[in-house]
Amino acid sequence: MDTNSFLVSFAFGTVGMGMFMYGKNAGRLVPLAAGVALMAVPYFIPNLIAMTVVCCLIAATPVLLKNA
Repeated sequence: MDTNSFLVSFAFGTVGMGMFMYGKNAGRLVPLAAGVALMAVPYFIPNLIAMTVVCCLIAATPVLLKNA
């Protein structure tokens, strides 16, 4: 893993941890699941651009499904 991939995965993992804690405290399933996905997905996608695109889509999911 190179430095750029490490920094991007760390950034999205941090955002995922925040979403997970928010979803857990608020009792909302969508941010909770998105947080878990953001923490797990960078381990499985080695390509930097693909990882960034997938993580951005996952991070946008709670905003798009805000009433769920």
